[in-house]
Amino acid sequence: MLSCLRKSSVSLVTIHIWLIPMEVNKAFVLIIEIFILEHKHTLFRRWPMKAFKVIKSPEAFQLLADETRRRIIYLLRAKEMTVSQISAELGLTPQAIYHHIRKMRDADLVEVAREERVDHFIETYYRATAEMFNLSHGEGMSPAYAAEKATEALQALGKIGLRVRTDPEVVARIVELEKRMESVGEKAEWGEAIAGLEDVDFFVKQGITHLAKLLTMTDKEFTEYLNVEREYRKLLRSLLEEPAKVEAIARKA
Repeated sequence: MLSCLRKSSVSLVTIHIWLIPMEVNKAFVLIIEIFILEHKHTLFRRWPMKAFKVIKSPEAFQLLADETRRRIIYLLRAKEMTVSQISAELGLTPQAIYHHIRKMRDADLVEVAREERVDHFIETYYRATAEMFNLSHGEGMSPAYAAEKATEALQALGKIGLRVRTDPEVVARIVELEKRMESVGEKAEWGEAIAGLEDVDFFVKQGITHLAKLLTMTDKEFTEYLNVEREYRKLLRSLLEEPAKVEAIARKA
């Protein structure tokens, strides 16, 4: 009798030891099933959005000249949205929104953030490719678009009491000087390295870009930069419609 009990006890211990990993496995499988259940509708998800992106492409500049596309970019910088959601927000047809989205995806301004299955349909959520875009003149911006932006900036000065002329010939000269100032001492490798900094915000990156440029300029490049900036300032002041008023403001300061 005692012999039988001993054998039974040993068998029960063996079964218990065998069941322990089974229970652990069941718990692990349950956790995996819960995770899959919670995420089963998400078919694709991209990494977090970049903080900063330099735009030099002529196509991108041309696309951003359109007011509707700028509004779409503004929405997609804030949150991920579907074509239908953007359509409802802007009061435009989904077909029109999709047309804009397709063009901006080709120019790398917009990307697919995630895809989710809803019943038998797949919803695509879009987002901007970066939180902030730095529009660099470089070789990308067309002269016509650069002149348009320069004219808008000059006209906006009037809103703060600095009225200036916006003659087309002078605007073209302003654009030329801005490009020269940007190109003096510019080193592509620094721009790419700074743009790739993930833990630095847009305004700090702008500061880093300026500091790196000044630190790595040769004396000759720095002299050229100052000469171009001096010419740029002289040209701007020549456009003032009320120079005496500006002189009075300068004396007060």
